[in-house]
Amino acid sequence: MAKARALDKRRKSIRNIRKITRTMELIATARFKKAMDRAHAATAYTRRMTQLVADLANSGLEVKHPLLEPRETTDRAVLLVLTANRGLCGGYNSSVLRAGFARYVELQQEIPNLELEISGKRGIAAARFRGYVPSTTYTQFEDRPSFEEVNVLAERYLAEYSSGQLDRLDVAYMQFENVSRQSVVVETLLPLGSLGEEPAEENKSQLQYEFLPSAESILEEVVPTSFKVKLFKCLLDAAVSEQVARMVAMKAATKAAGDRIRQLSMAYNRARQTQITGEIMEIIGGVEALNN
Repeated sequence: MAKARALDKRRKSIRNIRKITRTMELIATARFKKAMDRAHAATAYTRRMTQLVADLANSGLEVKHPLLEPRETTDRAVLLVLTANRGLCGGYNSSVLRAGFARYVELQQEIPNLELEISGKRGIAAARFRGYVPSTTYTQFEDRPSFEEVNVLAERYLAEYSSGQLDRLDVAYMQFENVSRQSVVVETLLPLGSLGEEPAEENKSQLQYEFLPSAESILEEVVPTSFKVKLFKCLLDAAVSEQVARMVAMKAATKAAGDRIRQLSMAYNRARQTQITGEIMEIIGGVEALNN
């Protein structure tokens, strides 16, 4: 049995760890609430923008846009993987990286010129450990990504796609559905062919728009904005999912530390009682020896 002093020292150490994990849990909870509000607001806006572009594309007019038309051949593609800059968030990073690297290996067999771009220090380190060399890395997207930062990235993708330098863009990230459910998604953002899908039968009769000055000019403005909003939504989902994963992981770590402290307290009490009993027996033995 371990000595009482060693057990007490371990118990104090775990108490300090529990304070840290509890603090990180509270911080993640506060950040999660703010990130979730932004994600919910962006979800409604993104859905409405997507529906608007689909309605315009299926309005019965001869409306075309290069971002809505898939390329006949895909010569160059980019896979963007969104991970976190920090750890201590359970299996969040490993789940995204597993899906992202699987898609990377799959696309390598189909596309001759495939580039890997990674956001987050954890993803960058994991890619280099596995022997993948990312062409571009990003570490500026924290738990509160701004639209201005995302707009710079989106403008580059749009410029490359419009000039023919880029044929396809895939994004691997953790999609936020609700507090208890997040799922890894590898989504194709360019070309925006999914926006031009046929609307539901019950909605076709409601597609009544008046275009001023024209549907083409409206698409020129709306379609690039829709892509920027979708990319921004991906980063927001990744941010809020990271905070949820860290909140859950730190809560579990705090609970585990509390259970371990209780176990050490019981072991400490037994060791202390054994030590006290031994000291009493030594005193009684000494008294008996003196009496004899």
